[in-house]
Amino acid sequence: MENNPIHKIPVWPRALVISIVALIVILGVILVIRLAGPANVATPAQRTDALANSSDACVTCHRNSSPGIVQQFGHSSMAGAKVGCKDCHEVKANTPGASEHEGTYVLASPTTAMCQRCHPVEVAQYNSSRHGLPAWVAIVGSKDLSPALMQVYKSIPEGQFAPDKQRNVIAAMEGPEITRFACDTCHSVGKPAPDGSVGRCQVCHQRHEFSLEQARKPETCNACHIGPDHPQWEIYQESAHGIAYQTGGQNWNWTAPAGTLTVKDFPAPTCATCHFSGFGGAATTHKVGERLTWYLFSSVSERRPAWQDNLVRMQTVCLQCHNKTFLDDFYAGADNATLKVNSWVTESDQILQPLKDQKLLSDQPFVDSVQFDQYELWHHYGRTAKFGTWMQGPDYTQWHGAYEVIKRLAELRQTVSDRLKAAGK
Repeated sequence: MENNPIHKIPVWPRALVISIVALIVILGVILVIRLAGPANVATPAQRTDALANSSDACVTCHRNSSPGIVQQFGHSSMAGAKVGCKDCHEVKANTPGASEHEGTYVLASPTTAMCQRCHPVEVAQYNSSRHGLPAWVAIVGSKDLSPALMQVYKSIPEGQFAPDKQRNVIAAMEGPEITRFACDTCHSVGKPAPDGSVGRCQVCHQRHEFSLEQARKPETCNACHIGPDHPQWEIYQESAHGIAYQTGGQNWNWTAPAGTLTVKDFPAPTCATCHFSGFGGAATTHKVGERLTWYLFSSVSERRPAWQDNLVRMQTVCLQCHNKTFLDDFYAGADNATLKVNSWVTESDQILQPLKDQKLLSDQPFVDSVQFDQYELWHHYGRTAKFGTWMQGPDYTQWHGAYEVIKRLAELRQTVSDRLKAAGK
């Protein structure tokens, strides 16, 4: 064996040296991180409390009874603009819905008539939208509308769909014990108030802070636009737009003044960007359907009135990131997909027609299981396929949408065949 002097050196001193060097490197890295850390950590913006030194009777009392409300309102732009509690809540004694409170009369929940005094354009746009009366009538019907409100309802394009015929039947079957915590929660965005005004602005603009950032973020919309019948929130999450928001939205300019937004503020759109915000050449609007070309929510979708103008408005937003060639190709394809889903829904009507002809299916909705099957075909899966197409969510277009539709078409055919045979027809 070769007599190598290196082999005579004990192993443990070498290991000790290596350990010391490694420890020095680790400590050095930690020191660098500590020195660099504070410069890279964002600190919460200091917000001004407009009510910090307020001696207003409402403020001083509610600091004790409901301090959260005072805290929220103190940080709002409304409080900063010298809007007080009484400006929104105090009313005359004969105001419908008013209650006596500390020597005056108030509305616990201000109506749009109150909001309209400062925001007339926004309320007018909202009143002509689907978020207005059509949302409420969809579940309760129009039978209780006053003549004046009925006239308003009929003037809104969505009023042509006569939901009294079918969809609000489900709400009636469930009863107020359920609907109070279910359908009413979302559809009350268009509920008439005792003073005759329509809607509840606070559904989208949560009181009492009325945060611009909160209203712009898609989580606000997901309170209602979620689930099997209108899964816009889920579709947005899986779309390229939603991925951009989830991975980079923390760096976007959420508090930029209304009407000034550009791609520097929002590199990708949220729900508000496409449907409400002033962006590019599109003006701010509270008419949610103003940029849409189809009535996607209906069983068989039709073009909206002046849909060409709506297309221009929406594409004005889209053109801030996409070119015209891309948009023309996308719209042509999405139009065709919408027509395809329409054809499936029409086919479901044709499949059930022999049962109706033979008096084997009631004309009244939801008295037969097959009527529920057809309802889900268009109301859940047909609409999901259309929403998924236009919002670019492939999984919802396919597996939660188109696949479920064609599967249920096959089930309807089998059901009809079995029933006709059983009836000797």
